[in-house]
Amino acid sequence: MFEIDAEFWVAVSFFIFLGILAYVGVHKKITEALDHRSDRIKAELDEARRLREEAQTLLAHYQQKQKDAESEAAAILTSAKADAGRMMQEAEVKMTEFVARRTKMAETKIAQAEAQAMADVRSAAVDAAVAAAERILKDSTRGKIAEDLLASGIQDVKSKLN
Repeated sequence: MFEIDAEFWVAVSFFIFLGILAYVGVHKKITEALDHRSDRIKAELDEARRLREEAQTLLAHYQQKQKDAESEAAAILTSAKADAGRMMQEAEVKMTEFVARRTKMAETKIAQAEAQAMADVRSAAVDAAVAAAERILKDSTRGKIAEDLLASGIQDVKSKLN
């Protein structure tokens, strides 16, 4: 009739085992463990999403800071170029004024040198004229009167020429 073999007992013991597991509530514990794992994964995903949004906010903030720094650097560069141009113009004006002052001083010195040269030439001419007059008068006049006349004449010429 019905033969009971090893496979039958394996199947019976398997169903008994499943019944014990169901009685103890293993399926609830497995479901709870899976639900707990699902909740933990969901929390990790929410945390990752929050961190991603925070990172995007920080990235946008730093990109804005970079743009601000670049515009500030450009403004500083423009200002520095303007300052350099202004300084160059001031230096050019000062150099022109310096050259003009030096030229005027040189012209003044040249004029003074010319005046001094003219005075020296006049003085030399006067000395030569006096010496010539003295020699002529010595040769043409003799005695005490000639000497007095010569001395007074020389003095008059010197005082009038100088």
